[in-house]
Amino acid sequence: MDRFIDVIEWIAAFFVGIVALNTFLAVFMRKFFAVTIPDYYNFGQFMLGVLIFWGIAATSYRGSHITVDLVWAAASPRWQRVIDIFATLVLLFVVSVQTYTLFDKVVTTRADHIVTMDLQVPIWPFYLVSWIGDVSAVLLIAIRTFRLIFHPEQMREQRMKPVE
Repeated sequence: MDRFIDVIEWIAAFFVGIVALNTFLAVFMRKFFAVTIPDYYNFGQFMLGVLIFWGIAATSYRGSHITVDLVWAAASPRWQRVIDIFATLVLLFVVSVQTYTLFDKVVTTRADHIVTMDLQVPIWPFYLVSWIGDVSAVLLIAIRTFRLIFHPEQMREQRMKPVE
């Protein structure tokens, strides 16, 4: 299971690289050669969307993203676990609904034959890859919920200590 989680994180990192490369190439070509790459802006937008959904998947499991929770910090370890479980269940519900609605967007975008402006590339595959990232997020949040409830010792979280 940990390998699956690591693969999701590597995929998210790959999309960060793709977005950065697209931006770099567009600026480089425009600055030094006065050439605009066709649909670079559209590709950048869609890849940023893909990156966001895969980023949600990558951060959902670890729980190491930036959070501020004064109630959690003041609670005992038992109540911290209860708060973590509740928060993860809420996140699972929200991301599951988001995944359902994004799938509808994939289907309608494909049915409407929406394409990019310059190259006429269909955009539904970008939505599909985003949806797969969202499905990965649901799976990882479900795994996190299961582990928080039944096997908290399997959680590989590194808790940050507050700065004094």
